[in-house]
Amino acid sequence: MTILSAQDLVIPAASLGAENPLPPLRSQQEMHVVENLDELPPDLRENVRYGGLSSVLPCLDQDGYDRNLVERALPSFVLENDHLRATVLPSFGGRLYSLVHKASGQDLLYRNPVFQPANLALRNAWFAGGVEWNLGSTGHWTGTCAPMHAARIEGPDGTAVLRLWEWERTRNLVTQLDFWLPEDSDLLYVGARIQNPSSETVPAYWWSNIAVEQSPGTRVLVPADQAWRFGYGNRLDLVGVPEYDGFDLTYSMRHRRAVDFFFELLPEERPWIASLDAEGNGLVQASTDRLRGRKLFVWGEATGGRRWQEWLSPGLDGHGYAEIQAGLARTQMEHLKLPGATSWHWLEAYGRLAVDPAVAHAEDWKAARTGAGAVLEPVLTTLEGREQEWLTVADAEPVESLATGSGWGALELRRTGWKVSAGTPFAEETMTERELAWLPVLEGRLPETEIAEAPDGTLVGWRELLEAVEDDNWLIWYHRGVARWSEGDEEGAIEAWRRSNQAQENPWALRNLALCTKTPADHEQALTLLSASSAAGILGASDVFDSAAFVPLLVEALDACSEDVAAGIFERMPDEVQEHPRIRLAKVRHLLEIGDPAGAEALLDEGVEVPGVREGANPLAEYWRRAQAGLGTDRPVPARYEFGMFGDS
Repeated sequence: MTILSAQDLVIPAASLGAENPLPPLRSQQEMHVVENLDELPPDLRENVRYGGLSSVLPCLDQDGYDRNLVERALPSFVLENDHLRATVLPSFGGRLYSLVHKASGQDLLYRNPVFQPANLALRNAWFAGGVEWNLGSTGHWTGTCAPMHAARIEGPDGTAVLRLWEWERTRNLVTQLDFWLPEDSDLLYVGARIQNPSSETVPAYWWSNIAVEQSPGTRVLVPADQAWRFGYGNRLDLVGVPEYDGFDLTYSMRHRRAVDFFFELLPEERPWIASLDAEGNGLVQASTDRLRGRKLFVWGEATGGRRWQEWLSPGLDGHGYAEIQAGLARTQMEHLKLPGATSWHWLEAYGRLAVDPAVAHAEDWKAARTGAGAVLEPVLTTLEGREQEWLTVADAEPVESLATGSGWGALELRRTGWKVSAGTPFAEETMTERELAWLPVLEGRLPETEIAEAPDGTLVGWRELLEAVEDDNWLIWYHRGVARWSEGDEEGAIEAWRRSNQAQENPWALRNLALCTKTPADHEQALTLLSASSAAGILGASDVFDSAAFVPLLVEALDACSEDVAAGIFERMPDEVQEHPRIRLAKVRHLLEIGDPAGAEALLDEGVEVPGVREGANPLAEYWRRAQAGLGTDRPVPARYEFGMFGDS
């Protein structure tokens, strides 16, 4: 029998914390920038130039997490039959957390033993392991640490199918995932669909990001003889497979540096990718033809790459993981054009592949990939038929609701009148106070709120409605400013925020002005207003410190103001605020700027652990080296501070 059940997954987990209410007026540092566009084929060049996302608005950043691991119960759904047991996390983007092959006892995925967010996603928070579903734009999607709607439907064979769906807010697309495990199947099928309910063509992006355990003998097999290499040097270069730079690139642990390889699948081959251990056993992922892209990502075996693996999986036991991925386009720098009122769908299959190790690890690459493909052929030939079976229920209405996601889809359908599949309903009762607060805008009004309450993320797609609101208060001018900025109207945004502050002095408009006009005085005034509006005194009693806006605003101010002003802020700052990791990092930088490398070294020796250190950034190592240079010493960077992804050391 196939059984679908709800269970608590109890693991050590950090707190995700609150969203940052300060609007992300610019995107996070995006590392996938391609500068050699003129050297690329025309279609690849066009896709790279098209559809980039300048900001995650209307979403807000998720940077309130910590690194305190405590036992927590995470909601999960388990789908199992006699061959496989799949565990899915509806509260975290529908992540396929685990896929156990029962006969061997092997978890086919890298199953992270902890939940530890880190700063790698479009909204900051991301965690490693399992299979992540990425919709929207280059990077880890805005819903990766957010809940999805979930329901049970009847599968085409009468078994229970787990359906998850949600509204992707940056593109106004609907994502749908149907997890289907037929009774006697040794493959988990995932039917995926993205719906564009609008009449406009929308940039489309999808990558299924699969974490697999690695070992010195792990090899990735894929039906390709070439790949686009992206080594985080702003270039895409076409290289041969498997030999690159003097070694076989298909062995994930032979790489020193972090690197992406986007494989050029042979046109006559069906799309698949596998990660097999020294004995020839491991995970295979295959799909119907719409999902043509395949990728290998490794952190690399140098100090920084290993440090990242430990950072993402505290207490790492073993050799860590690599990622094999499957996408709509050839590379993750591309977006495709999804026409209006159109849906794209495909079927993915996940299971165990066992290949004679002499074949899987043959020196002759063609012999290895074709040998594995021959073993997989019976599966590949059935996928189109399985997809057609799944499509008979893709629009089936949910039989039983299992979990509730956000109300943003219901709000957008109220605004637009768009139609979506009956299989992915967005009921009005899913709207919470957060979504309901926007309904007055549809009637041409928006009552102001107390300035102590941070405004929600501006619905930047509602700009025309926001401009038409008849109310004249600080809140509507604030939102008009954010919407204007999002569309590139910088002068109009600054004018709106100034009018917001004229209507009622508020920290939120001042913060935006400070960020966009680089006026430190506005940041300082915003801090003063925030603390005064919280009735907490100057810079910080506990209720201000606990505010999701306070520390981010304080860090921005410290980065923007002169060192003399920063020194005054530090002097007035309560001890509990100074101990916050982001403030400690700012203090190290401040000490270096004012010529006190000994003070900076002392703080670094005590220990600075910043939960939100960014992928590709290495500030702790940089500050350590600056302190050593200032002292005339050469103590090596402690391993705990070495997050560099691209060096050989």
